[in-house]
This record gives sequence, structure tokens and C-alpha cells, in this order.
Amino acid sequence: CPLFKKAIRPTCACFPLQSDIVPDLFVPEEDNSLYFTYSGPANVLEVKDLSYQVNLSAQIPWYEKLAEFKMPWEWNKGSETAAMTNLNVRVSSGQMLAVIGNSGCGRTTLLDIITCKDEGGKIKSGEILINGKLSTRNLVKKCVAHVRQNDQLLPHLTVRETLSFVAKLRLPKSYSDEQRQKRVEDVIAELRLRQCANTKVGNEYTRGVSGGERRRVSIAVQLLWNPGILILDEPTSGLDSFTAHNLVITLSRLARGNRLVLLSIHQPRSDIFQLFDLVLLLSSGATIYSGTAKDMVQYFTSIGYPCPRYSNPADFYVDLTSIDQRSRDQEMECLERTRSLADIFQQKVKDFDDFLWKAQDENKERTSSETRIPTPPKDKVITIYKHEKDELPKGIHQFSVLISRHLSNDLRDLTTLLIHGIEAVLMALLIGFLYYGQGGNPLSIQDTVALLFMKGSLTPFAVVLDVVAKFVLHFVFQVIGELPEHMAFVIFYSVPIYWLANLNPLPENFLMNFLLMWLVVYCSRTMALWMSATLPTLQMSSFLSNAIFTACYLTGGFIIRLENLWTVPYWISFVSFMHWSFAGLVQVQFMGTTYKVQAQNFTLTIPGESIVKSLTMDTYPLYACYFTLTGIIAGFLLLYYLSLRFIKQKSSQDW
Repeated sequence: CPLFKKAIRPTCACFPLQSDIVPDLFVPEEDNSLYFTYSGPANVLEVKDLSYQVNLSAQIPWYEKLAEFKMPWEWNKGSETAAMTNLNVRVSSGQMLAVIGNSGCGRTTLLDIITCKDEGGKIKSGEILINGKLSTRNLVKKCVAHVRQNDQLLPHLTVRETLSFVAKLRLPKSYSDEQRQKRVEDVIAELRLRQCANTKVGNEYTRGVSGGERRRVSIAVQLLWNPGILILDEPTSGLDSFTAHNLVITLSRLARGNRLVLLSIHQPRSDIFQLFDLVLLLSSGATIYSGTAKDMVQYFTSIGYPCPRYSNPADFYVDLTSIDQRSRDQEMECLERTRSLADIFQQKVKDFDDFLWKAQDENKERTSSETRIPTPPKDKVITIYKHEKDELPKGIHQFSVLISRHLSNDLRDLTTLLIHGIEAVLMALLIGFLYYGQGGNPLSIQDTVALLFMKGSLTPFAVVLDVVAKFVLHFVFQVIGELPEHMAFVIFYSVPIYWLANLNPLPENFLMNFLLMWLVVYCSRTMALWMSATLPTLQMSSFLSNAIFTACYLTGGFIIRLENLWTVPYWISFVSFMHWSFAGLVQVQFMGTTYKVQAQNFTLTIPGESIVKSLTMDTYPLYACYFTLTGIIAGFLLLYYLSLRFIKQKSSQDW
């Protein structure tokens, strides 16, 4: 395997001679799958004189600032810290550039700036160019694939299903189903995923593929649309050394397929380090070294920092440029050393257009066999032409694929579905049997009113906790995709109670009662979504959700009569979904009926309208209850959308 030979070829004095190397028992599979080559024009990514500043105050969540009793106009006040200083980078197709350095050196920040996903900072000077054009969100979206450190995959879909759904969304609409499926199989073969193609992706709670395979699935999702530039943030994080090595071999193969690969990595081991074409070593946002990996040791040796024999250059030079913060004196000493190293490098490369350090013998022309990119067979080249990129699936097709993907994932989560079903049935049976035993006789007026209020309040509370705990960052598909589960939950809960408690037996009353229950439970669901997006921590979102639910519960009209409420809670009752559901349930149950009440030797016939009036639930007609609940749902959904749009969310919920 040529790539494996490259991996064990000694390139500096820090590594043992080739005769001392024991052959690796785990030789990667033969590199014969270079057919998945990017056949578009070559790409060039340039970062010129980039200086970037970050406002540390802007990184603090708004609720933490509120807890410190800071006023909104004081939230973004604070000193700005330089995160990048005069940074220059140039990398082209066919090359893999690794950004290395200690924690806090600016690796992830650089990738976020390049992909226009930086937050809380601003570019003070410099520019980022992609093929000579200024980098913008639209340009990045068209030609750059960004694989983040945290895998965002649906756990209950198999690897093949995950890629198939993405292919329906990202490949041109002119492609047939057979062409899309062929692309999926090509990517599976390229990333060595055949053995786990029919295995669930999984997560920390669901058994699935291994960590290395899951990371390759994340890369495969982006590779499906065959991008020319691939950017990865810490792709080897959390992987064992062998898996990490194989993953970087895969990335090296992709780079040799006429792609530009840029990745950040903390401290790669020696065999991984030798796979990199170019290395950018950062410290405190400044460039300490930028050049080929094989010349890194020679450069530092020339400025008085030779790498000890048998040491890993990446480990040694990252440690050399790390900032020791155990004491103020040590920190100042490290900062002074890194500033000196950065200044030396700037002087060394000031006359080079590509800002790469070159060894003295670098001008010798390499043989064509070392530099050219292998050309795949013509019939296996995978191409997406420019005009096809503008014809991606949109509208109804895109919407239906996303809904189908969401449903496929949720309906396979049998454990969660079973728990929710059992929960709903148990609650229904507990409440239903409590009121069971009256035979054919209806409940008393007092018991019926209490049942109606309890029925409309217990389940929404359980739904609030469930939604907050499993909040995800998908707007339309979170709202619509869970409708079947929501419908089943309401059926399991509402129907048994209705018949066990012998409520109004007319079919139209039953349907109106069910619709009110559906609306009030969905109100609580959308309220919980809004709180989860506004306060993206479990503790705070559950606390405020419970507080809002309690306010709706107390102003529902059963605990305290509405006319006895003072001004503030009285106005809260107008947006209390408990109030409107209770009013609707009371009207559905009592309007048009009569109740017979035994008083000593007399039997009094009480019309249902009088009962509704005595509860002050006749202020608004029944249809107003349905419209108001629908409006409350729409209001919560709007607040949910605005929270997702304008409040910074966590990339993954560490709950």
C-alpha cells in the first residue's frame, strides 16, 4: 500500500531508521478506491493577514448575565481579546493541512471564521478568499463541507438509511433513485462502511456503530455531494489511536482525490503526523510554523530547537509553544517565547507568497510520480456540474423527506414509545377507576367539574418535562414530526378516562372533548419547546417551564374562581391554556344537558347552562376556546422560532 509506506517512511532524526521499524500487523486495506475523485476545478483557500478579536463578555449566556444583575445595555461591555494575529495560510486542492496547537490556541476559531460560523467576535483586518473570492455564507455553502466535532446524526437510522435520506436532499433533483442509491453505495465503499451499512448509527444511549465508524458517517454525509473543500474540527477526538490513524488515512486519500482537506487536531501521534502534507502550528492565535510536515523538524532545528531523537515532533513542539499558567512568571516566560518564535517565523517567510517555510533543497523538482494525483477510470468519476447544484430538491419534496426521516427515527425508538404509552394508560386507568363505580349513574356536578380540570392538567405537565428533556434543534420537523406520537399519547390518556368516568356519551361531545385535550396537551408541548430554546440548559428550562405551567394551573378557574383573582393573575388567565381548556371542557360536558340533584325529599332538575354560568365559564362561546388555544399554540411556536433564530444554542445538549 503506497500510503502505508509513506506513513512509515522516516523523515527526520526524531524517528528510528526504517530497519528498526517492526511491520504493522494492522495494515490498512489496499488503497484501490480512489475513484471517488472531485473532478471539478482546483480550489485554493487563502487567509491573508487575519486579525480577529473576541469579546469575552459576548460569550456569556444572557441568563448568566441576568443572574449577575447586569442590565441588558451592559451585557456586551468588556475588553476585547485578540484571538488571531496576522495569520496567513494558503492551501490548495490535493493537500491536507492540519492545524495543531495547545488548547486555546485558536484552532476551532480559525475553522469557524473560514466557514462563516464564528460568533462573539469580529475581523479587525485581513480577508479570507476561496478561489480568489471573498468568503461569504453563500459561497461556503456551495463549495465547503464542514464536519463539526460533535456528531449530529439520528441514532435510530442505519448508516445506509442516513446517507440515503441525505442523498435525497443534497443531490440534484434530476438524479433518479438508482443514481442516488449508487452514490450512497460509492460513498459507503470509499469510507470503508460496508460492514456496518445496515447497523444503527446509535449514540451514548443507543447501541450502534463504533466511534470511528460514526465519525466516518459524519464525513460521508458531507462527501455525498462531492465537495471540493472538506473542513473537519477535531475529527479524531474521542477515538483510540488505531481508529484515529485509519480515519486520517481516509482523509489523506480524499485529499489525493483532488480535494482540499483542512482539519484541526490537538496533538497527533507520529504516524498520523507524517500523513499531513502541510502543518500550521498555532499558539495564542499566532503562527509559530507553517509548512510541510516533513520539514518541520528541520525548521525548528535551524532556529535552535532540535527535536529529541525518538520523540514525536507534534508533541514536542506543541509542548514547546504551550502557555504554562501555573504561575504568573511562568506564563509571562511562555508568552515571551511564543512571541519570539512567531516573530522569527514571520521574518523567515516574509518573502514567500504562500507564507510556507521551505527547506534549502525544496527548489529541487520532485518526480511526477510523487506529485500528481492519481486519475481514476473515466466511467467512475463522480461529477456534479455547476448548473445541477442550483437544482437541488426544494419545497414539498424537501419537506416530505425531512418529515419521513424524522418519523423513521422516532418510530424506531421503541423503548421511548413504550414508556410513553404505558405512562398514558396508567394515568388514564388511575383517574378513570377513581371515578368508576357509579354504574349507569352520572357523576355528581362537583366530581365532574373536578375531573374535567384534573384531566386537562395532569398530562400537559408530564409532556412539559418530556419535551424539555429531549429538546432538539429542528423547528418544523420537531413540531410536525412528533404529531403521530402526540396523537397516540392523547388517545391512550383521554379515551379511557372519558368512558370509565361515564362522561357525556354523545359522539359529537366525545370528539369535541378529545380535540380540546389534543389542543391543551399540544400547548404544553410548544411552551416547553420555547423554554428549551430560550434557556438551553436542563435545569433552567425545566424550572421556568414548571413556573409557567403552575401559573396557568392556578389561573385555570378551578383552584380560585376567576372573579376572585386580583388584577395580575386575572390578566394572566387570558393566556392560560388551562383556563381555556377547562372552559371548553365544561361547556362540552354540561351544555344541553340536565342534572338531577337530590335535596332531602325533593329532586331538583338543574340545567347544564346554569352549571356553566355558576362556574363563570360562559363568558365566551365554545368556538372561542378552540380558536384561543390554537392562537396560543401559534404564539408559542413563534417564540420558539425566534429563540432558535436569535439565541445561541448549544451544538449538542450535554444533559
